[in-house]
Amino acid sequence: MERLEKTILIVEDDEGLQSQLKWHFDDFESTIVTAGTVQEALAAVRQYQPSVVIQDLGLPPDAEGVSEGFRCIGEILSISPRSKIIVVTGKNEHRNALKSISLGAFDFYFKPVDTDRLDHVVERAFHLAQLEWENGQQLNLANPLPGVITANVQMHNICRMVEKIAQTKITATLLGESGTGKEVLARAIHTKSAGRDNAFVAINCAAVPENLMESELFGHEKGSFTGATSGNIGKIEQAEGGTLFLDEIGDMPLALQAKLLRFLQERIIERVGGRKEIKVELRVVCATNKNLEQMVKDGTFREDLFYRICEIVVDIPPLRERGNDAILIANHMLNRYGNEIAFKQMHFSEDALKAISNYGWPGNIREVENRVKRAVVLADNSVIQVQDLAIVPITSKPLAINLKEARKNAEVEAIHSALELCQQNISAAAKLLGVTRPTLYDMMKKYNLSIDNG
Repeated sequence: MERLEKTILIVEDDEGLQSQLKWHFDDFESTIVTAGTVQEALAAVRQYQPSVVIQDLGLPPDAEGVSEGFRCIGEILSISPRSKIIVVTGKNEHRNALKSISLGAFDFYFKPVDTDRLDHVVERAFHLAQLEWENGQQLNLANPLPGVITANVQMHNICRMVEKIAQTKITATLLGESGTGKEVLARAIHTKSAGRDNAFVAINCAAVPENLMESELFGHEKGSFTGATSGNIGKIEQAEGGTLFLDEIGDMPLALQAKLLRFLQERIIERVGGRKEIKVELRVVCATNKNLEQMVKDGTFREDLFYRICEIVVDIPPLRERGNDAILIANHMLNRYGNEIAFKQMHFSEDALKAISNYGWPGNIREVENRVKRAVVLADNSVIQVQDLAIVPITSKPLAINLKEARKNAEVEAIHSALELCQQNISAAAKLLGVTRPTLYDMMKKYNLSIDNG
């Protein structure tokens, strides 16, 4: 089988270490490229599209800090989302290593450099890059995680991050606009974890009145307050051995944040009105659509709690930044509600598909579901028209920085979207794409794509 061309980019401002690494990896039968600044690194990424990037966090002009290193990770992945970034950092900087992973880095490695161990990490990165390349850079495209429907590269990277998080007990926080699927990803973390057979317990911190929030979380003893005619266990105890999902954590009352922090540190609670300490072991996943860092600065969210719940952060992009995902999700919802409500197969008109693609979806996935459900009820026949959806195009798609990468992503996503909409029928998909059947076969061969017969 044809193999991916190996290219390693070494981003290191220490010329001595840069030369040492370049000399060492010459034995990898790879193209070795070096850079000493963020600007040089980004130029190299645009030119070489490296499979693997070995990057120091301390880069000029902040060589003693990490700000430029974190910026470099984000900008590399915006140009080349499939590059595997291995962050090299100091042994006492574990938090920075975890922050790098949350930004999308593949792995991290602590200084001083042990080249044998670093070789192992690099080999794993190349192996994954090879597998992705062989499969058109789209692994398990339609449903990478339970409940997730996406053909978007960034979302697939997030799904792989979620799978890694699930194998640990780390406390993760999911950030994203309302309706982007934070609870779906939280449930996926639970489903993929060792505690999957125990309870997944969710509580919306914005929906519970402030005076009831403490007893909802920690439980209460009989007679602890007016109306407490019996004792009751809280959400934390209900989630024993499983996962507690704290949705809208940014709305938690400041007074209660201290008690939550104590629990996260010690895994011990006391029910309201009780004196007995109760040990509870579980996983905690948080989510919010608020800017927690700004809330810390404003004094409305505790800084110590922020660092405790943000051991790793997952930033979920809004639907408008996810390529053709709106069409895929809308079609999934139409199949579901067409059968549940109208008891028949339904499909979108061409104008409706264009409107779905061009609309900005400020309410994200939740808005897609609501509008499609409404359209199923109001449609005069089995064809959903634009007026049934009651949407108008309001935004245009953002331009990617790297045109070669953008074209490849667009073609792969368009092919998968067409096949999904046409139930994997090649002839129908070719017609929808405006190409001949042989041309579609050639494009599928080019990207190593295959029909999903599942």
